[in-house]
Amino acid sequence: MTLVQMQPRSANTNPVHRTVEDAMEAAGPQVCDDMTVEVALAVMASARAGHLLVCDEDGLCTGLVTQARLATVRGSAAYTDQVRIRDLLGDRGPVTSPLTTMAEAEHAMRYRRLAALPVVDEQGSALGVLALAR
Repeated sequence: MTLVQMQPRSANTNPVHRTVEDAMEAAGPQVCDDMTVEVALAVMASARAGHLLVCDEDGLCTGLVTQARLATVRGSAAYTDQVRIRDLLGDRGPVTSPLTTMAEAEHAMRYRRLAALPVVDEQGSALGVLALAR
């Protein structure tokens, strides 16, 4: 086992060098990608959350779904109660590292029109969520 020495963050962190780790929120509710849209909406409602982190069977973060996205899917003509979250995400969704600079993350989120972005470690496990301020 390797010990890691943690250093306290300075209150005067230079905004140019701020990283995602400095601004991310707690991970919040996480669900498995085999969950149906209906169950995901129920989980979201009970957690009073606007989004859910989605993980695969190995517990690795594969993306994030929002309440608006799930409601849009549920309201579509092609919707059935068998639609799973993994069907909405396709391949692994966009994620970011806690070491990414805030400037890079904000640019990527605005370019992709994302309100929130999962923050993952080197193994792909969810650490938190970066959300743009409105």
